Amino acid sequence: MKLADVIVALETAYPPKTAESWDAVGLVCGDPDEDVAKILVCVDPTQSTVDEAVEVGAQLLLAHHPLLLRGVNGVPADDPKGALVHKLIRNRAALYCAHTNADSALPGVSDALAKAIGLTVTGPLEPAEPAGDTGTGRIGELAEAEPLSTFAQRVADALPVTVQGVRAAGDPERLIKRVAVCGGAGDSFLATAKRAGVDAYVTADLRHHPASEHIESGGPALVDVAHWASEWPWCEQAAEILRAAFGGRVDVLVSTRRTDPWTVGATSSAAGGHA
Repeated sequence: MKLADVIVALETAYPPKTAESWDAVGLVCGDPDEDVAKILVCVDPTQSTVDEAVEVGAQLLLAHHPLLLRGVNGVPADDPKGALVHKLIRNRAALYCAHTNADSALPGVSDALAKAIGLTVTGPLEPAEPAGDTGTGRIGELAEAEPLSTFAQRVADALPVTVQGVRAAGDPERLIKRVAVCGGAGDSFLATAKRAGVDAYVTADLRHHPASEHIESGGPALVDVAHWASEWPWCEQAAEILRAAFGGRVDVLVSTRRTDPWTVGATSSAAGGHA
């Protein structure tokens, strides 16, 4: 297969026109006329995943997060990101990024997160257009209601282990059945989740004050996970889309490298704060 063929499959599944205006998606480096026999899918295009792509002999690294989100005037080899571009090109490997277009697609990043948790998806959290099936986040339901403490453990068991782990806000005994999810940073949709009338909202990168105010105002319970972990289930989804598109003619692998930036967890032994 040619890289151009793979790009057609990717852009059919994740149309670039649906990406946010500030985003940077598509082919970062690589020749569309080059052959592709092996693809590696990852969340982050970092030194670790670029190294992995070279080690496994992939001709394409498909990443969720953009490498060059902000404008640059060059990619010199002595620049951290420029070095990655140079390494990919030297090893005849391309880099393609599908970010907010993969978030809003059907299926997309939040569908993969919902599936991992065991939800049956009923629709988007924030539709791209009225009554549409695509958009940001997803709403789904558990087969049976369960306490928040049990549900938080369900989420932890479904996602890769990270230093942050999984934390929840709300009454531990609150019953959870209808759930909103948003892969990646989702605190801008706290009000949307509250209006949706869900029992819990699962996302990443929740901040202290918005989360506290949300719970104080009677919003749904919150389950906060690591950003990387919330989007990692998408890798297998994207891999399956490519496997189906090419009928096994391309070997598609999911990266095993943990690119969550946090590496050390510590628990304070000092008493502090007051109830």
